[in-house]
Amino acid sequence: MNPALALVDCNNFYVSAERVFQPRLEGKPVVVLSNNDGNIVARSNEAKKLGLKMGEPYFKRKAFLEEQGVAVFSSNYTCYADMSARVMETLQGFGTELEIYSIDEAFMRLPEMSAAQRLDFCREVRAQVKRCTGIPVSVGVARTKTLAKLANERAKKDPWFEGVLDISEWGEEELDKLLAATEVEDIWGVGSQWATLLRHYGYCSAFDLKYAPERWVGKQLSVLAARTVLELRGVGCIPLELAVSPKKALVSSRSFGQAVESVGELKEAVSSYTARLGEKLRRQGSAASVLQVFVRTSPFRVDEPQYAGHITLPLPQPTNYTPALTHYACIGLEKIYRAGYRYHKAGVLVTGLSQQGVQLSYFGEGVGQIEQQGRLMETVDSLNRRYGRNTLRLGSAGIGQEWQMKRGRVSPPYTTSWEDLPTAWALT
Repeated sequence: MNPALALVDCNNFYVSAERVFQPRLEGKPVVVLSNNDGNIVARSNEAKKLGLKMGEPYFKRKAFLEEQGVAVFSSNYTCYADMSARVMETLQGFGTELEIYSIDEAFMRLPEMSAAQRLDFCREVRAQVKRCTGIPVSVGVARTKTLAKLANERAKKDPWFEGVLDISEWGEEELDKLLAATEVEDIWGVGSQWATLLRHYGYCSAFDLKYAPERWVGKQLSVLAARTVLELRGVGCIPLELAVSPKKALVSSRSFGQAVESVGELKEAVSSYTARLGEKLRRQGSAASVLQVFVRTSPFRVDEPQYAGHITLPLPQPTNYTPALTHYACIGLEKIYRAGYRYHKAGVLVTGLSQQGVQLSYFGEGVGQIEQQGRLMETVDSLNRRYGRNTLRLGSAGIGQEWQMKRGRVSPPYTTSWEDLPTAWALT
């Protein structure tokens, strides 16, 4: 029998992170918006009860949100990343094998123990994360990742389970009832296209898919879908990924808060995005040998001239040195820039990633100066981690940055600024 796996998932994570620093929001409807305050991407349970849906445009629901007294926040990604790190660090303290699956989810391989011990362990995980971080989590336990996902969803939705559900020792009949109540599109890894095809052939629930011929599923969909069938049967096919593999490509891109026309402002944006990529490269110990820059107008502004340009630049040597990456990104931008257009998005992509080693100089420096450049980047990264992103940045990234995405309702930088720490009052 497969060892039991626990999926620990933060409840309404973005909303919960906001509530940690603003306890007055507990029990009240809260939503968090996407980039440029465009769409609803996170909702508290109270907001869900008001009928608010994921992905709804903010401007269409703004009046309703105000009428209902819903607290609305722009995405505060720095805060969410910091709170995620605190949650994962707490989970690592339990000493089990851990796969950090996403910003708000992690799989744990549980040691052999009785059902009662397992339940106590998961309840302690839930209590410890709440105590150390303020973030509420739900825990689903099963013999496969796919079933653990389903258990977690039920633990979230059904108050009876108090945030923890262990189905690892359920009998076939009891498990099939859970699967029959799960729509096929709600299965982990089954997207809308697969769900449409499966429904066409009469596979409408997780129960139906469990008993589908895996060879047929593999032929009609993919090998991954066939693995999902086996996972629903309790056969573990998706192992824990204990080591994070370096990504083979990295991208940094944003839509602007307002249209940009000048090449100067575009250079500020591209420089800022490139600096972010340099940071990501250094974090995973990689260097890039290919860089691509792209810009485009808004496809939704049909009343304006349209243009999209991109350029790919092979770099002389693999590097993660931000000034070098920015130098070539700006050269690429100048080649694709066209005057007379209102640009709404730009981005930078790096590929050809290799393990970081001794990097040759771009500007004729010796090995000693190259090492000095590496130490400089280490210092910049360290200070930005400590005092907040962009505490130190290249001058080419600009100061005003009026092109930055709209975040009119962003909460203070509680986790990176001493001045913005919330004040606690003691009642005597």
